[in-house]
Amino acid sequence: MQSAVKYFREVGRELKKVSWPKKKELTNYTLTVLVTVVFFAIFFAVVDLGISELIRLILE
Repeated sequence: MQSAVKYFREVGRELKKVSWPKKKELTNYTLTVLVTVVFFAIFFAVVDLGISELIRLILE
């Protein structure tokens, strides 16, 4: 039990040392991730549609 308490104290100390991003940085990172996810979702949807059409043409 004592080792668990020591562990959480050390975790608390380490979290105080972390350099947390500012609000503007966090907003920029979030937007970057969202734009990237949307881009890849659209890209793979188009590729999937293209491959599906190609297979449909081959099988006809």
